[in-house]
Amino acid sequence: MRIEFFPSPTLSRYLAKQFVTWILGMLVILVLLLQTLDLLSESGKILGVPGNGQGELWHYVSLRVPQLIQRFLPYSVLLATIITLATLNQNSEVIAMKAAGLSAHQVLAPLLLSAAVVSAASLVFNERVVTRSTATLKAWQAQNYGPVPTDSGVRANVYMRDGPHILAAGTVTGTGAQTRMTNVTWYRRDAGGMVLEQLRAPRASYAAPGWRLDNPQRFDVASTATTQLPAQVVAQSVTPDQVAISKVDADAQDAITLYHSIQALKASGRRTSELEGKWWHKFSGPLSALLMPLLGAVAAFGLARSGALLVRAIIGMALGFAYFVFDNAALAMGNFGGYPPLVAAWGPFLLFLLVGETVLVRTEE
Repeated sequence: MRIEFFPSPTLSRYLAKQFVTWILGMLVILVLLLQTLDLLSESGKILGVPGNGQGELWHYVSLRVPQLIQRFLPYSVLLATIITLATLNQNSEVIAMKAAGLSAHQVLAPLLLSAAVVSAASLVFNERVVTRSTATLKAWQAQNYGPVPTDSGVRANVYMRDGPHILAAGTVTGTGAQTRMTNVTWYRRDAGGMVLEQLRAPRASYAAPGWRLDNPQRFDVASTATTQLPAQVVAQSVTPDQVAISKVDADAQDAITLYHSIQALKASGRRTSELEGKWWHKFSGPLSALLMPLLGAVAAFGLARSGALLVRAIIGMALGFAYFVFDNAALAMGNFGGYPPLVAAWGPFLLFLLVGETVLVRTEE
């Protein structure tokens, strides 16, 4: 027997329209609320920089909003699922659809298709918009919301080992011999890791070998004395190639760039399990929107007049939020090496896919 998941185009369009409208509505509400709270906490830091004004506040908003959309789009889909299905149930529309011969899966099919489109759009949005805004915002924050060097490859908060010593930079721009650093600190340490002195400089450039610190200040830990020094060359064992792979921010790189960064780190013998987990999560994360109609489906069925509609809605919401908890926990376990990267990224998705399908089949099919 042939199964038609969309037996009525008119009904499918009706359900999809309601669902998408609620997704957009909940997303706008969440982003506006959270952006307002976030701007209240950051506006003092932004305006505290001489020369910053209203334009910089709007620039911050333009960089922060894509991050909020990425983070809270799945939550918006979950809330939209609960509201749409609960409303349909309350108005006895679900009963009418089931009386017409539609199964639970056929009722949910338009919502699942809409969620799949949202997932695909989210993946493209994350890769093309969010990664760029994240890289720009982190570079700006590394400069304490001051002027950022004009360079498309700005990397923020970079730390490199120089034997027992540490070379740190607020931002790194350029490649090869043209690599430049700002807000540079070189920590001279003993064999036990104790810091003996610090050399701080506003800028550093590659000296082939080593890195030339411009106008450095020396801080001696033992005497707590600060001394102004002429240009110094430090970290002669650190090369521009090491600098290029020393700081890989998975959130600020698209999937292709991150893949090449992981391969470069592997070739240098570096541990990459955390980055691999985040690489896989670039695909499994957007697909979380596809799970929400399935996890929230419990709110669609059952008699509304029985008084259990609110309980069903709470159960659906609990299932959805439990997925996000398990997803974050699995990624954290993957970062510590407890799970393989593939399992850390895809395990919660597959687990809750089975949970949602099991609940739907056992209760309605």
